[in-house]
Amino acid sequence: MKQLTYAALDQLALQALQSPRLRANHNLHEQLSDPVQRLAIAMEPDTLVLPHRHPHTWEVLFALRGRFVVLVFDAEGQTVVERTVLGAESSVIELPAGTWHAVLSLDSGGVIFEVKQGGYVPVLASDTAAWSAGLDAATLNAWYASAEVGASYP
Repeated sequence: MKQLTYAALDQLALQALQSPRLRANHNLHEQLSDPVQRLAIAMEPDTLVLPHRHPHTWEVLFALRGRFVVLVFDAEGQTVVERTVLGAESSVIELPAGTWHAVLSLDSGGVIFEVKQGGYVPVLASDTAAWSAGLDAATLNAWYASAEVGASYP
């Protein structure tokens, strides 16, 4: 039996704090080639998650600890069409394949769980919103925190 104990979540959150990217993951799948990827991701509020999409797979997200703003963008990856606070307004969301989205951790020690079809495929430059290139985490995260449905980055 595989488990994500509370002690393991504590350790994962500590690893994220000590990581230059301010995030760390714990995979339940054994290999990156596994047909279903299942992982806990600890994210600090200052981590950078660029708006992106996964053309090949749906994605399920749920908060194990803390709250996360999840923004969904239109088909061009420009305009916010949906917004939720995972861990407060929603407990689980599923994004269809190809959905442009971004995630912001609102709480230190936050851990989100992700499930998607595998094997692992890195996000390509063409699957990252072009308008976000060169933006730093502080600027982008401040916008994520306040962006409402209908908003586009200035």
